[in-house]
Amino acid sequence: MASIFDELTERGYIAQCTNTDEVRSLLENEKVTFYVGFDPTADSLHVGHFLGLMVMARMQRAGHRPVCLVGGGTGTVGDPSGRTDMRKMLTDEDIEYNCNRFKEQMARFIDFSDGKAIMVNNGDWLRKLNYIELLRDVGPHFSVNRMLTAECYKNRMEKGLTFLEFNYMIMQSYDFLELHRRYGLKLEMGGDDQWSNIIGGVELTRRKTGDAVYGLTFTLLTKSDGKKMGKTAGGALWLDKEKTPVYDFYQYWRNVDDADVRKCLLMLTFLPMDEVERLSSLKDAAINEAKKVLAFEVTKLVHGEEEARKAQEAAEAVFGGAGSSENMPTIELGDDAIGGKLLDVLVAGKVFASKGEGRRLIQQNGVSFKDEKLSDPDYVLTEEDFTNGEAIVKKGKKKFYRLLRK
Repeated sequence: MASIFDELTERGYIAQCTNTDEVRSLLENEKVTFYVGFDPTADSLHVGHFLGLMVMARMQRAGHRPVCLVGGGTGTVGDPSGRTDMRKMLTDEDIEYNCNRFKEQMARFIDFSDGKAIMVNNGDWLRKLNYIELLRDVGPHFSVNRMLTAECYKNRMEKGLTFLEFNYMIMQSYDFLELHRRYGLKLEMGGDDQWSNIIGGVELTRRKTGDAVYGLTFTLLTKSDGKKMGKTAGGALWLDKEKTPVYDFYQYWRNVDDADVRKCLLMLTFLPMDEVERLSSLKDAAINEAKKVLAFEVTKLVHGEEEARKAQEAAEAVFGGAGSSENMPTIELGDDAIGGKLLDVLVAGKVFASKGEGRRLIQQNGVSFKDEKLSDPDYVLTEEDFTNGEAIVKKGKKKFYRLLRK
């Protein structure tokens, strides 16, 4: 039976490791306590976080103990990794609220019963640190020259790296030391953009304790063109269905590029390797079978099987002439909608951000109503537009909305 290290390698997760042989041996011979950190920059996790949760879930299934760290302390500073500008400063109230939302979402993927996983907030120790004591205790172990060469700071150097952000690496490194002392933690994991920060924690902990600890990064979730996956026209692909509706979430995975199907099946599902290889080998029109499986499996993990089934049925109603349209994003209309402009209804239903956006898309033949291109931005709704009380609007190539008479 393959070890968890071999499994993570085979599925394409592992990017860098401080010592491959030692980490492999550690994971094969011990039950390891490890952690991944999540800064509360928003009130929901997104698909980039989901990749980290999948790694943690696999590690837990192999018998290791995850520590889920939410950044109630580091979130006050903001990680400069991958940024060309400074992150927005959050209030303490925002940080607390976001941390609580993260905790709720993480519990869908990680089993916290009977001490199988630990949830911690680094604000519990970072906010209590004495500045002078920290400088004397930790400062001598960090070389400014070396820190300035770190990848996480490079994009910020041109516009000006603030002293606030410069401290982020020290704070994250201190987390590793604190968690090692509290829980005997031996391994930090994170996205590959966290490599410099993780190395900082490994070296600080080794120097302060003399113990062997390690770092490992997983591959960032990118598309075949190198761009980050999970970006949509409306922003990030969120795990909160109030921010990204389940149907839209399902459709995102249903419409990934052919070249990205294998990577997504490997990293974002628990399908066995032989099934991944079978689906990945499909070509041309047959690859759509793999995309349907991918969309269902990912949506099931994030939102549950019932919600995934509803999204699947809604998609089949639109694209295959089967299934139920009732699970499609729906705009409910009162009697006053009859005789009103369709464009006003779509703006009120947030299909368009503004009337100007709607008019432009209609004029560019980007909107269909009842399976026909809509050419008139001032189209007025009538009773005849509705069959069994509903009508379908298509925005672009992949967005469908149901207008429903109450």
